[in-house]
Amino acid sequence: MTQDLKRLNAPKSWPVPRKSNVWVTSPNPGPHSLDGCMPLSVVLRDMLKVVDTAAEAKKVLSAKKVLVDGKVVTEEKFPVGLMDVISVPANGKHYRMLLDDRGKFILVEITEDRAKWKLCRIENKTYVSGGRLQLNLHDGRNILVESDSYKTGDVLKIEVPTQKILEAFKLVQGNVAMIVSGSNAGQINVVDEQIEERSTAPNLVRFKNGTLTVKDNVFVIGNKTPEVILPEVRAA
Repeated sequence: MTQDLKRLNAPKSWPVPRKSNVWVTSPNPGPHSLDGCMPLSVVLRDMLKVVDTAAEAKKVLSAKKVLVDGKVVTEEKFPVGLMDVISVPANGKHYRMLLDDRGKFILVEITEDRAKWKLCRIENKTYVSGGRLQLNLHDGRNILVESDSYKTGDVLKIEVPTQKILEAFKLVQGNVAMIVSGSNAGQINVVDEQIEERSTAPNLVRFKNGTLTVKDNVFVIGNKTPEVILPEVRAA
């Protein structure tokens, strides 16, 4: 991955000015795709606006003044993705990274209590030495569990940074989910049914409003009602 990218070529999910400068920092490689995350320095400057320049962001991070998911982060290109919690202890503020109704990243301010947990989707499951089951999550985390009671696509509410599982939200009819990729990214609705394909085609999920998308685009955010505070819907 290149060190920087042109602002005009930045992912559509990034809420950054396109013509203010030619270049914008590119995030380090990690568990998220390029359009699925933003570098922490850009988040601090363009979204939170707690600094004016990339150089200032670097100084703030070097001073260990920013936490992501409860841990101090000093790397300016650290990839911040969906559901990550950003905390700035100096001003007592906490934020959760979500998508707005137009599919762009947005930070929603949350309380200190809510900053102690996040939602993580189970991407796949593997068995490790000793026959223990490992859940591999969307943000690169791995959690060992004693019993196989979770399915791929389910979402865990975990304590950060301890990774203790607090609750699970299953991809089943009646639960609320967000579409996190594709033309309907940012849309939130109630799951109606899963459609399992017998061929190599991806499984599909249909929502109560009729929207149909592939399973990989669906992120459950609560049982019946959203567990996270949602961003306000912007006027058209």
